[in-house]
Amino acid sequence: MTRTVLVTGGSSGIGRAVAARFAADHCEVVLTGRHTDSVERTARELGVRGVVCDATDPARTAALAGQLAAVDVLVNAAGGLPAAAPDGAPPLESLLAEWSSSLSSNLLSAVLTTAAVRDRLTDGGTVISIGSIGAERRGGSYGAAKAALGAWSTSLSAELAPVGVTSNVISPGYVTGTDFFRGGMTGARHAALVQETHNLRPGTPEDIAETAFFLASSGARHITGQTLHVNGGAFTTR
Repeated sequence: MTRTVLVTGGSSGIGRAVAARFAADHCEVVLTGRHTDSVERTARELGVRGVVCDATDPARTAALAGQLAAVDVLVNAAGGLPAAAPDGAPPLESLLAEWSSSLSSNLLSAVLTTAAVRDRLTDGGTVISIGSIGAERRGGSYGAAKAALGAWSTSLSAELAPVGVTSNVISPGYVTGTDFFRGGMTGARHAALVQETHNLRPGTPEDIAETAFFLASSGARHITGQTLHVNGGAFTTR
């Protein structure tokens, strides 16, 4: 049976790789993003359905859910670094804007989307949210939002388990091939981040996509309420 997969933030980076992986398995993939041109281009290139939707907007998220009869896999990949505060803003207003942006894009986007499609999640389905190694180390407002994402996902797991749905977070380390750093990655920083890993290589969007594909497989039905760290050993758990 063909699965329906919804990927927020699916027009670039990790979200795009996730959408491509499920599309390769002949799933019915719906990807979302905020910008019409990138959503339409990516959907066309991958042969999937694209919907322009800001996952932090309750009305647009509800409208998106109304277009879906059922959701087998939800991947909350929308997020990123906070937007820059307006020039000349007072310090506390700048601080508030930064934290509001981080929480909105990295936490509330997942909360709202999941709530919107919750009654459409199928028995045997899964919710996957993309976290970050920043939740474990010097992540500022972004890391705090990703840490909150993990706490929320654990609570969600307990709520969804009785209806046969799992909920997990994938926490990537340094991943190349995305626009996450907005052009701010230097050669020295790249080398330092790679040196932190055990396998001496950066992650790729495909690494994260394959982990998401596994979590949505029949072999992962007893994995729920977890944060899976995919970082080449840059951050380890015991």
